[in-house]
Amino acid sequence: MTRAVSEIGLSVKRLQARHHREANAALAPLGVSLVQWDALRHLHRNPDASLHDLAQLTFQTDQSFGTLATRMIDRDLIERVPGPGRAVKHRLTTRGDEIREQGQQLLNEVLERSFAPLDAQELATFDRLLQRLLG
Repeated sequence: MTRAVSEIGLSVKRLQARHHREANAALAPLGVSLVQWDALRHLHRNPDASLHDLAQLTFQTDQSFGTLATRMIDRDLIERVPGPGRAVKHRLTTRGDEIREQGQQLLNEVLERSFAPLDAQELATFDRLLQRLLG
């Protein structure tokens, strides 16, 4: 018998919550949370993104991301730089980029442990199914 769709959805949410908890624990020695590390990752991948774009990429409001950016500037993880016109852009500092790289290694370890029960074929199938659902 197939599980109810609502139960499958709840399982997806539980897996995501576990990833967040374990990622935050892994990143704690670096002095950043998953939310902060995610901002560093998106700044690295999108160096010319606006604050609004970065807010959307990190699933935050513009105001929330602005507050986060201010805290990260105070910690020398990112810096504000002038953009075209009155626009203000953000850029990784050397320290922020180092934290991003170290955090990526830690998150890879968290995810590898989480998906270890799946063999290569199951993991590939899981990925294909997720891409189909997100498509």
